[in-house]
Amino acid sequence: MEIKVLLKLLTQIIYILCGLVSISTGIRGLKNEKAKIGTFLFWTILGIIFIFGEAIPYKVTGGLLVILAIITVTKQLHIGKFENISSQFKIAQSEKLKNKIFIPAVLIGIAAFLILQFKIGKTAIPPALGIGGGSLVALLAAAIIIKPKFSETNEDTSKLLMQIGATAILPQLLAALGAVFTKAGVGKVIAASISSVVPTGNIFVGIVIYAIGMVIFTMIMGNAFAAFSVITAGIGIPFIIKNGGNPAIIGALGMTAGYCGTLMTPMAANFNIVPASILEIKDKYGIIKVQAPMALLLLVTHIILMLLLFGVK
Repeated sequence: MEIKVLLKLLTQIIYILCGLVSISTGIRGLKNEKAKIGTFLFWTILGIIFIFGEAIPYKVTGGLLVILAIITVTKQLHIGKFENISSQFKIAQSEKLKNKIFIPAVLIGIAAFLILQFKIGKTAIPPALGIGGGSLVALLAAAIIIKPKFSETNEDTSKLLMQIGATAILPQLLAALGAVFTKAGVGKVIAASISSVVPTGNIFVGIVIYAIGMVIFTMIMGNAFAAFSVITAGIGIPFIIKNGGNPAIIGALGMTAGYCGTLMTPMAANFNIVPASILEIKDKYGIIKVQAPMALLLLVTHIILMLLLFGVK
C-alpha cells in the first residue's frame, strides 16, 4: 500500500471516530425531555457527514448543512439532563488527582505537534491525523489516570458536545467560507475599494489599514487563517509589500494581528463561546469583554512593530 493511500485511510478513520461520537450524542439526545427529535437529527446528520463525507455528493452535503441550520434556528437543538455530580465528590476527586488532571489536556497539543513533525519520505502527516492522534493519546492518558467506566466516558462526552452545541461545526464552516472568499476574488474587490480612498505609497496608512483590516475580517470570519489570504492579497501586497515591506515580517505580524480580532468575536466560538458554555458563565460574552482591552493594546503594538521593522531584511 502506498504511503499516501495509507495516510488517507488513517485520516478517514479519525473522521469516522468523530462521526461515531456525534451519532452517539444523537442517540443520547433521544433521552431529552424536549426537542429530542431535533437533537437526535442534528448530531446524527453531522455524524453521517463526518463518516461518509467523501462519498456524499457536495450538493447533498450542502442540503444536510441547511437542515442543521434549520434545526438550530428553530431551537430544536437542546442539551439534555445529566446526572448532577455532588460538590463533595468533585472536591474529593480534585484532592486525589490534583494537577494530574491537566496532563491529558496538555498531551493533546504536545502529541499533535510531535506527530506533525514527522515525514514519511517526502510525504507530510495530514493535520487531521496529527490532531486526531493527539486526541487519542490524551484519551488513553485520561483513562489511565482517572480510570473511568466506559459508560461514564460516553455520557460525559455527549454532555460536553451538547454544551458546545451548533458552534462545534462553526470552525469548519468558517474555513470553507475563507476558501470561497479567496476563490471569489474578494481580496481584489477590497484592494480596488481601498485604492480609491487611500493613495498608494503611504506606508503608515497602508500598515494601519492592513492591521485593522485583519482584525475586522477575522472578527467576521472567526479565523485569522481564513482572513489572512483575503486581506493580504487585497491590502498587504499592493499597499505594503510592493512598497518595500519585508514579506516575512509583514506577513507574520499581519497574521498575529488577526488574532487580536479572534479575542473580540463570538465567531471564534472555540476560544470565546465554547469555554463560556462549558464553565456555565452567565454572560456568554464575558470572556470577550475581559479580553477586548488586551486585544486592542496588542493591535497597537502590532502596528508599531510593523512600522519599525518595515524595511528590515
